[in-house]
Amino acid sequence: MPSLILRTMAPLVFALSLPVSFFILIQGHNNPGGGFVGGLVAAAGVIFYALGRGRDAATDLLRVPPATLCGVGILLAVASGVPGLLGAGFLTHDWWAPAYGLGTALIFDTGVYLTVVGTASAIFLALIRS
Repeated sequence: MPSLILRTMAPLVFALSLPVSFFILIQGHNNPGGGFVGGLVAAAGVIFYALGRGRDAATDLLRVPPATLCGVGILLAVASGVPGLLGAGFLTHDWWAPAYGLGTALIFDTGVYLTVVGTASAIFLALIRS
């Protein structure tokens, strides 16, 4: 049974890890970071939550199975190449809402983010006891 401090801090650490991971995801276009590092930070929050509250609570927190996150992330990363096939720039900001910085690079990074969160969570949740 985890300590009272770990059980109490687990939701707070998870709640802090998500905004930080989103920030790292978004800033990755111009600075170090991106989908992989952001996904690792989010997965670390899920793992800390699982350590404090148990595997079942972490699975409920995710709301979808981690393998589904992996699949959606891979499909999103592959889908980011479709505009390149249609003549638009590949992994650029040239094709969709360039004023907001939204393009294939952000879609690709989001796919990587979801894949990393799903993979790291699935591996750890498979190893942890309830």
